[in-house]
Amino acid sequence: MAGGGGPTRLARRIATLTAACVALGWVGSASPAPAAAPMNQDGMWIWYVSQSGGSAEAIARKAKNHDMRLVFIKSSDGASAWSQFTGDLVRGLHRRGMTVCAWQFVYGAYPLQEAKRGAEAERKGADCLVIDAESHYEGRYAAADKYMGALRKRVGPDYPVGFTSFPWVDYHPTLPYSVFLGRGGARFNLPQVYWKTIGTSVDNGLGHTYLWNLPYDRPILPLGQTYGNPSGDDLKRFRRLSAGYGAKGVSWWSWQETSSSEWNRIDGNVHRPFPDPQRNFPRLSRGARGDTVLLLQELLRAWGRDVPVDGSFGDKTRRVLKSYQRAHGLTDSGVTDKPTWRELRERRPERIRWSRRGNPGFLRASKLEAELPAALEMPSTPGRP
Repeated sequence: MAGGGGPTRLARRIATLTAACVALGWVGSASPAPAAAPMNQDGMWIWYVSQSGGSAEAIARKAKNHDMRLVFIKSSDGASAWSQFTGDLVRGLHRRGMTVCAWQFVYGAYPLQEAKRGAEAERKGADCLVIDAESHYEGRYAAADKYMGALRKRVGPDYPVGFTSFPWVDYHPTLPYSVFLGRGGARFNLPQVYWKTIGTSVDNGLGHTYLWNLPYDRPILPLGQTYGNPSGDDLKRFRRLSAGYGAKGVSWWSWQETSSSEWNRIDGNVHRPFPDPQRNFPRLSRGARGDTVLLLQELLRAWGRDVPVDGSFGDKTRRVLKSYQRAHGLTDSGVTDKPTWRELRERRPERIRWSRRGNPGFLRASKLEAELPAALEMPSTPGRP
């Protein structure tokens, strides 16, 4: 394959063969899938290689000096590949004991070409790929469906793919989280918890992020900020609180904006993680609209319930939810409390082919983002894309 990848590609082939043997009953099932490994560690994001050491040797040396073995390197922007992401760079980092995850910024205008660019990073040896979809993708469910289908066709169902975007799902209800994190989508969720940019505290930023991301049932690996001069205490608190939530790793945006003192605050093992915080789930009721409602409806359909998948919590969705709750021994409130979400998540949501159906109906009814307080809207990271 072009770009090499050697041991990483061999490991994936072995994992695929092992899975086939398990399915045939020739060997016992393994514990966690190998795909879980690459992103389950602390990492640093690289926007420009030229401003982040400039070479595999320099990047690996500095990262390892700060107990970091994972880097996320920009590989493409929309339909355009970035020349900085090469097989030689990936191999050089691999030789120095680094894990390399490519990331691409996507827009949705040319989803098939964007999927091709993402797959090229895998062929160059990337251990994983992260999709960065932000405001350009709001309302583009059909494009997201086309992109994910084409990407998975090229890289296979088990290649480690992550998704990063705005952390507060309720403030961006028309972004197709349910597609990117749904069946056939990304296996890992890396929400951009830029607490200082949002204008909140570390605790509130992470708490609100977990509240609205837990229903998507993907491992959450928070992405924190070193840009904008956050305090050293906040950097430490972000690491300790994320560990308390059970995150297997955190990462930081970005290398070129991280000062020496900030590097020292984010390295090493996390000592004394905060006690396990309370994990709550969003309470959806009649009148709610948005992507999380779509997810609820897809989950109800996965349980065989006849409910429209339109992103609007109307009377029929309420009746179906109440019936589901009664049948499962839950309080039939018609509201999505924690026990209801946990029971629903015992199945994977039904996959909706938006590329065939067209975008969901609630998008035509109103632009939900316009109804939200502008002060708490998450801006794109400075300088990106």
